Amino acid sequence: MQFEQFLDKISVVAKQPLFALDAHLKMAPLERVQYLQNYDYSAKNPKASAVLSLFYPKNGLAHLLLIVRSSYPGVHSSQIAFPGGKKELEDLDLQETALREANEEVGISPTEIEIVKQWSDLYIPPSNFMVSAFMGISQQTQNFVLQPDEVSGIIELPVTDLLNDSLVQNVRMNTSYGSDISVPAFVINDHIVWGATAMILSEIKETFRAVF
Repeated sequence: MQFEQFLDKISVVAKQPLFALDAHLKMAPLERVQYLQNYDYSAKNPKASAVLSLFYPKNGLAHLLLIVRSSYPGVHSSQIAFPGGKKELEDLDLQETALREANEEVGISPTEIEIVKQWSDLYIPPSNFMVSAFMGISQQTQNFVLQPDEVSGIIELPVTDLLNDSLVQNVRMNTSYGSDISVPAFVINDHIVWGATAMILSEIKETFRAVF
């Protein structure tokens, strides 16, 4: 998809209703469904966090940025994710959290990004985070500068590829929910994108399908 064509539809994308649960369930492991349907998170007192789904031009085409998390002692080690992280005290709001984290992790200046939409919030049981996801657009081709302590690599996903159903597969994995279980995932250049990132991607995909 040409980036100019993508930009022409952004105002329509911004006005689309959120697909929320319907989209999340398509990419949720069975073991996680209970956390998506009528689950009371208040007793868990989840930590606030935010991520950025950044769209930008590369070779004239619209792309979406994903990162490969570095290996560390934690439940999200080496996973595919959006730039983002925990809300800090100095952050005015969660949108600022998403922009700050993107700047720290991959070197994107917040002044280059226009936030056009907030996706549905999503609870992550293993880490007890409530994630707020924001859609941002940069009209410049990016030269990403990775923070190696947090990011070991990036995936630049063409929007056209995201809309291709062949990316979605059921794969068997060892997860925090159990060993050798089947989970729905986006398989992108041998990278397995599952869990919260896949559920957010699913909402993005369903929204774009209603527009493009």
